[in-house]
Order: sequence, then C-alpha cells, then structure tokens
Amino acid sequence: MPISLESFTLRELHAAYREARLDPVAVAQHCLTLAGAAEPGLFTCLLEARALAEAQASRARWQAGQPLGPLDGVPVVWKDLFDVAGTPTTAASALRRNAPPAKQDAATVSALAAAGAVSIGKTGLTEFAYSGLGLNPHFGTPRNRRSKDGHRSPGGSSSGSAVAVDAGMALIGMGTDTGGSVRIPAAFNGLVGFKPSIGRLDARGVFPLSATLDVIGPMAKTVQDCAWAYQALLGVATAELRVPLPGALRVVVPSNVVLDEAQPEVLARFEAVLARLRAAGAQVQYVHIPAFDALQALTAEHGTIPAAEAYVLHRAIVDGPDAARLDPRVLARIARGKTMMASDLVILQQARTQLMAQTRALVGDAWLLFPTVVHVAPLVAPLDADHALFNQTNVRTLRNTALLNVLDWCGVSLPMGRGEADMPLGVLISGPAGTEDALLPVAAALEQLLVQG
Repeated sequence: MPISLESFTLRELHAAYREARLDPVAVAQHCLTLAGAAEPGLFTCLLEARALAEAQASRARWQAGQPLGPLDGVPVVWKDLFDVAGTPTTAASALRRNAPPAKQDAATVSALAAAGAVSIGKTGLTEFAYSGLGLNPHFGTPRNRRSKDGHRSPGGSSSGSAVAVDAGMALIGMGTDTGGSVRIPAAFNGLVGFKPSIGRLDARGVFPLSATLDVIGPMAKTVQDCAWAYQALLGVATAELRVPLPGALRVVVPSNVVLDEAQPEVLARFEAVLARLRAAGAQVQYVHIPAFDALQALTAEHGTIPAAEAYVLHRAIVDGPDAARLDPRVLARIARGKTMMASDLVILQQARTQLMAQTRALVGDAWLLFPTVVHVAPLVAPLDADHALFNQTNVRTLRNTALLNVLDWCGVSLPMGRGEADMPLGVLISGPAGTEDALLPVAAALEQLLVQG
C-alpha cells in the first residue's frame, strides 16, 4: 500500500504492521526519502544505516509475532542536542558543525532503541536551544507546513522535531523544554507536546541550556502516543491510559498574565474549550496566581536562571573572538547572563522555591488550564528583519510556558483549533511536579472532548 504517515498514530501503525499492510523497513525507507528531500534546517543529519538496521530488526520481530511494544518499528527523530553514537551533536551552531562524533548514545536514545524505535535523523533547532521561535541563520529555519500565507515560525527551540512529525517523517519527535521548547512547537504545528517534571527523564548525553530547568519531552499526534514514548523513556512497562470522564475534572484558569495580549481568535477558542468542559460537568474556576506576577517582576529586576547558566556554559565563546559567529539574537540573550550578579541568581532561586510551594498549595488538586501561546505562529520575514520585533515576539511566545518551567509543573499542550491565518492553536493543561501519571490521562480526557467538539 502507498505509505503516508501524516495522520498515523502509533496504534494505527501497529495495526498496519500486525496485519502486514506495512513493513518497518519500508516505513523507514519512506521516512528517510522524505527527510532527504526536506528543506535546509529541518534535519542536521540523517541516520540511514542505523535506521535501516533498526527497522530490519523490528521487521524480524513483527514477523515472529514478538514485537517489543508500542514503540517497535516506530520512526523517531531527535533534536540535535541528543548524542547519537557516531554523529556530532551540533546544537545547530556553526561552531559545532565539526564537533567530535558522540562515542555513545544519550540515555534517552538508548531507551527508545531498546523499545524498538527506529531513529531516522537529528533535527534542527534554534542555536543552543535559546529561543521559542525556532529561527536559525546557520542551518536554516524549518518551514511551518500549516502556513498558507508565507514562511511562518515552526516554534522553538525544538523546531525540526515538530515539523518532521507534522510532515509524517516520524511519529515521535524528541525535544527539550527549558521555557516551552516542546509545548510551543507542538502548539504551532497542531501536535501534542508533553513536558515532564524536571529530572524525571535521564538527561545524560543531552547538550544543556540550563541545568536547573532543562527537561526532555516528546511530541506526537496524540496524548496516548506521548504517554507510550514517555513510558519507554522511563524503561517501564507500557500501558493504555485509563482516561477519566471529563465531568470528573477540576481546572483552574489563571485570571492574571496568561491571557494578556491574546489574539481574539485565541480567546474565542479558549472560551469554547471552557464551555465544552462546563457542559461535560467539569468544574472551572478562575483564580489569581500571585506567582505569575511575582515571576515577571523578578525577571525584570534580576534576569533569568537560564541566562545565567547559559552564560556560564558559553562564556568562552561569548567573551572570545567566536562571538561574532553566533546568531546575534542568541548571543544577546546569553550575554544578559554576564550582567547578572551572584545575588541575582540567589534571589531568583530562593524566590522560585517559595513560589513553587505557594502555587501548589493555592491550586490544590486542580489542573491549571490556559492557552499554550497567546498568538499563532508569526511570519518569519518580519522577525528576521527587525531584532526588536523578534525580541518582543519571543518574550510573548515563551511567557505562558516559561512560567511553569520555573515553577516545575509538568504539562501537555493539545491542539484547540485554528486562529489567525488558519494556523493551529494550543491549550496547555498542567500539574505540579511529580503528577505526570495523573496528568496524562486527564490530558487524554480533554483531548477526547476537543475532538468530539
């Protein structure tokens, strides 16, 4: 049968393998062909030999009736921050094009390989993963396939992984999320994006941005697909989500910050989501979240934790002759960490600890719900032409998701229809650190409600 994976879920791919309508090797070859013809910026390298070897092993298991589980034979792509043995980890920086090849896989790459996944390639991102818009002047900016009126942002920083999944070049796109870099590209590309709690997944072999806030997470077509990937990454037995009834949900909508500057279509779609929840019997409550105001004030006065940590990591570049070879927008963001004092970082860390506890106590056993981003994916050309516009747009793009990175809430971004220029919108449901096992079924219940509507 002709192969097209753009609308496939893991469940549908498994059915095709089980019924011999598709074959893991043919699927891998199809994905590699598409990836090889992709525009610059989508992939930093392809993993042809590895992908075909993994696919052949998967085919043998399927033919023997002994697949390893939901990830067996599933094409996966990796943001080029993950070490893959034999390839350089470029972090999409011109300075790392010729970095020494990784000697071994990152722990997460090994985990999905053990689950039978087929690694297709490594994908592009914002240089050093430091932007929510996904632009990259060195390798190229992946094109958002949903745009009908020009080149729009793919979201960042995990831009290539999101576009590859949307294009049917993979069913799972692995990314990292320090301020929204999984959930934002998921929202901009009509996907599901899942950010676990800090430290939940093994970060060995992943090029860092912020040791404090970096998180690994998957993007896929459904919550269940993200859950299966997450379970495989943890190395636990994979299982179906036990989805609660929507009427059992209790959600809190922040009455401050997260709806500021929202486009009219975002507000309209979000209100429609709330109306659907209420009609299903869910409890919806508006609550002022003091931590959101406090975090904005702290950032304005003291800077950010990622800026300080990124500067420490990259200070030899920022303060040396190679600084001119960086994307100037990334350089400017990292350089802000240079002006921070030790007292700024201490104040931020102490306040973070207090605000985490305060917010968890305030929200209780409810789930936070608000738009992932308050606007659709913006056009790239104006952002490239005007650095001030880029900075304003980047701050607004990252705002909602970054608040929850600092507070260490896990979250799932779900598609919630379309907005301006017929571009995808996302809604974010989140829970406190450590609530992933409860959050994923709740997200699946919300997903079902949105699909029904």
